Amino acid sequence: MWGGRFEGGPSAIMREINASIPFDKALWRQDIAASKAHVAMLGAQGIVSAGDAATIAGGLDQVAAEYEANGVPENWDLEDIHMTTESRLAELIGAVAGRLHTARSRNDQVATDFRLWVRDACDSAIAGLKALQVALVNRAGEHAGSIMPGFTHLQTAQPVTLGHHLMAYYEMTARDVSRFADARVRMNRSPLGAAALAGTGFPIDRAMTAAALAFDGPTANSLDSVSDRDFALDYLMAASQCALHLSRLAEEFIIWASQPFGFVSLPDSLSTGSSIMPQKKNPDAAELVRGHSGRIIGSLTSLMITMKGLPLAYSKDMQDDKPPVFEAASLLTLCLAAMTGMVEGATFRTTRMRAAAELGYATATDLADWLVRQANIPFREAHHITGAAVKLAESRGIALDQLPLGDLQAIDPRLTQDVYAALSVEASVAARSSHGGTAPIEVGKRVAEARTALGLE
Repeated sequence: MWGGRFEGGPSAIMREINASIPFDKALWRQDIAASKAHVAMLGAQGIVSAGDAATIAGGLDQVAAEYEANGVPENWDLEDIHMTTESRLAELIGAVAGRLHTARSRNDQVATDFRLWVRDACDSAIAGLKALQVALVNRAGEHAGSIMPGFTHLQTAQPVTLGHHLMAYYEMTARDVSRFADARVRMNRSPLGAAALAGTGFPIDRAMTAAALAFDGPTANSLDSVSDRDFALDYLMAASQCALHLSRLAEEFIIWASQPFGFVSLPDSLSTGSSIMPQKKNPDAAELVRGHSGRIIGSLTSLMITMKGLPLAYSKDMQDDKPPVFEAASLLTLCLAAMTGMVEGATFRTTRMRAAAELGYATATDLADWLVRQANIPFREAHHITGAAVKLAESRGIALDQLPLGDLQAIDPRLTQDVYAALSVEASVAARSSHGGTAPIEVGKRVAEARTALGLE
């Protein structure tokens, strides 16, 4: 394709390092779509004849059918998906295939194809996230009143409900959806027609090709059009944040499934056994989600390092933009499916959760709050009194509400029989009815709102 400038062909090393067809063949659908939009515009503008445009479009359909049936062949001499398609098109329709590349460059061609692919990846991520959200909301509604310990520093803090805990991940995933949606809006401009870097002298209609490919319009600067990979970085940033959230959820399931906790039994379909220990049920899917998050974040770092020192406009370094995006998208799709299945199929041991909330002195703050309200004492003083009560209960191995009134009054005489109404875990969660709180009535409201937002009502 560029042999007229050179006396000899590339070396074997150059041929191998230069070829991107092993990975950019994933862009074939986008390459066909963009080529059809381009040739339709060339025909409409009279840059190529209507007959030639129709012949090229028909040939592209034939190439697409072959790729669909047999996959994309890998001929490293053809370097990439663009030349692979153009070469096959020429074999099918003859020399007229050469008119397809009029008024475009591989620079704007790959920028367009890659944007289309990443745009689809955003849509896929949003769909996967919404499936996970449905699972979270359904299980949260089921467990709006199921009591469990809430943690800070992985130490028992205050009672919460399992529904409230699961809805925290719904909120995280809602932000993830918004990040992918925002990224999609920003990337939805067409680079096609920017040519190599400076635009073209042909009377092209960039608005026409942009509309044909469902872009909001053409990009505004030809230099930026071919050198920009912000859209890929935006995707990877959103994917990294999403992977971080999935990893946190996976970690919770791993901890909860361990025998000391025993809060959950994970589905057999997403667990493995041991080659030597028959009793083991390992949370391998959750552990792999946790591990894959590092690879997704690594993909972001990889592309950022590739792009950080590149001058305008196009440099061959940018050929390395696609592997990290492709890998991250594949891993993210898998992780979303795994966590959706885990949330849907988990068996939550709510009796064990409630017992853990009671034994962890999770209602200590409720005792302090009661002293502030009923005895009208400063919170710091109430905190000290409550600490003494916890220490006594802990020494006896009982819950706070199991301490006899006489023992409580020996710590502070202002404690009365009425305090017991505040010391149960049920009373604790019911009392936290502020907006966004863990009270079952509040969790129910938020679940209902989420179900409406997801189109489940």
